[in-house]
Amino acid sequence: MSEYKKLNIKDWAAEDRPREKLLSRGARALTDAELIAILIGSGNLEETAVELSKRILSASDNNLNELGRKNIDFLKAFNGIGEAKAVTIAAALELGKRRKEAEVFNKNKITGSKDAADFFFPILGDLNHEEFWVMLLNRGNKIIDTFMISQGGISGTVIDVRLILKVALEKLASSIILCHNHPSGTMQASDADLKITSKIKNAAEIMDITVLDHVIIGQNTYLSFADEGMLNL
Repeated sequence: MSEYKKLNIKDWAAEDRPREKLLSRGARALTDAELIAILIGSGNLEETAVELSKRILSASDNNLNELGRKNIDFLKAFNGIGEAKAVTIAAALELGKRRKEAEVFNKNKITGSKDAADFFFPILGDLNHEEFWVMLLNRGNKIIDTFMISQGGISGTVIDVRLILKVALEKLASSIILCHNHPSGTMQASDADLKITSKIKNAAEIMDITVLDHVIIGQNTYLSFADEGMLNL
């Protein structure tokens, strides 16, 4: 009885190989697993690159957003994924986030809470810790700049109101939008969220700077203080 020999990707039909498939049919024709397989190049002694990629995705609920939340050690736990391959996957996922961010920034004007949320989703949506960001706008609601003011654990962050206003004044901002994420996915403003929003809003008004909104980013969803009528609470 002949011993079973596992086919390598190079033994597959040309139309089934990820690289050749991309060249002949375009990147859009490939599955998520096939795209990841191109990044890692090879699998291990028991799995092809595609099979290994499918297993990585399966461990991430077959969700690229969930995979984007994983760290390097998670990827390295898979047989056949060393540090170099793990870094390649992480870099590719980060590029995807930045592309989304660039698309919104190129629009360069905020017309509502969705525009602000779309801008911050690539930055905050996949994080396992909490970060607090500020968006600066001119009188035409065009983006001047964005910056992170603090980061911390899931339990919360420490916000320096003076630093927010200092940067806003230096950049000649007419209004600001506050944004932070809830890594737990809970789409409900806490008492601390309400208090810091009120504190920043009241301090900004003294400087003739308007707080237009405070957006909380969750996993594929968001909460807008402005939309919910919570800015005046």
